[in-house]
Amino acid sequence: MTRSRYFLLILILGSLSTISPFSIDMYLPGFPAIAKDLEVTISQVQFSLTAYLIGIAVGQLVYGPLLDRYGRKKPLYTGLIIYIISSAICAFSTSLQSLIAMRFLQALGGCVGMVAAQAFVRDLFPVRKTAQAFSSIILVIAVSPMIAPTVGGYVTVAFGWPAVFVILAVLTLLILAATYFLLPEGKPADPEISLGPTGILRNYVLVIRQPQFAMYTVAGGIAMSAPFAYIAASADVFLNLFQATEQQYGWIFAFVASGMIGSAQFNHLLLKKFTSQQLVKFALLYQLVIGGVMVIGVALQGFNLVGLTIIIFLFVLGQGLVGPNSSALALAPFTKHAGSAASLLGSFRMLIGGLITILVSSWHDGTALPMVAGMGLVVVLATVILASIKVVVRFRARKRVVEDEPAVLL
Repeated sequence: MTRSRYFLLILILGSLSTISPFSIDMYLPGFPAIAKDLEVTISQVQFSLTAYLIGIAVGQLVYGPLLDRYGRKKPLYTGLIIYIISSAICAFSTSLQSLIAMRFLQALGGCVGMVAAQAFVRDLFPVRKTAQAFSSIILVIAVSPMIAPTVGGYVTVAFGWPAVFVILAVLTLLILAATYFLLPEGKPADPEISLGPTGILRNYVLVIRQPQFAMYTVAGGIAMSAPFAYIAASADVFLNLFQATEQQYGWIFAFVASGMIGSAQFNHLLLKKFTSQQLVKFALLYQLVIGGVMVIGVALQGFNLVGLTIIIFLFVLGQGLVGPNSSALALAPFTKHAGSAASLLGSFRMLIGGLITILVSSWHDGTALPMVAGMGLVVVLATVILASIKVVVRFRARKRVVEDEPAVLL
């Protein structure tokens, strides 16, 4: 594969993957304006984010089997069209309830890009190159939190928050065109893949029973939910608690996101000397240390605006290592059921992310503690779970070896 061809594929797959991150990040600076126009509180507006994350979790479970059964492109086109229509309707929402409903529908459409992109990686790149491909895609995805809140802040101030959703619809229309004309077909349709409930469940059970998939989906998914705690509460923390402007909030978000970009690119170099397993373990241990400092500092009221921004930046450096490596490890065992595996992987991550946003929003106490505590908690859980699963897998492997050994006659 030529360098230009690789770049084009990564750009398109990365763009598909950014649809949902853009949908999450770009409207965050508009939370105060949305709350004012719809006559609700900012913490209530946060539930529109929760609805979006739950929609992603549900939608990905649907698209996985569809991508395996009908090929990659037909379900992809359908989802993108649903997203474009629902985004336009979001711009005309006059109540929080209607906004939440349309955000859920928007997520059901837009999440196809995330699932399809992961399946395309498995289709178009050899196994040994998937971790590097995911790192490159994360570089494109990372542009979203760098520019989306900044653009969203200026758009909200200049044109109002509904304009954000109009822009999202137009951008997705352009991505749809690029997908149609420039992206290869990927894995062809497989009529043998059943879409009946029994067949779908059987495929998902086959995927879940793969030990490596289960290990890195659960641990990696929980660890990757840390940014959702930050996303859910950051608008309230920075705009209300620290009195930052919408534009300043966008630049803070961009700076924090640059940490993930840097570490994701550094991951390319690290993979030449270390395995993905080693990098996941190191990143989790690193985040445990930084997360502990962050939680203690906030609890003791030791951070001002700049200090809190810097410690969060240091924390998310680990996300650029955990994300691509845990994804590559989880999807590596699959060929035929790569779409189902990708959907389960993404769905689990969004479901945990949605639960974290509910936890952080419900724990709202006017301080930054719920946000940073949520970020630190998921890393602790991920580390414990990964270590526990490894112990169980190794025990079962040793037990199987012993049971398979022939009896020795004395």
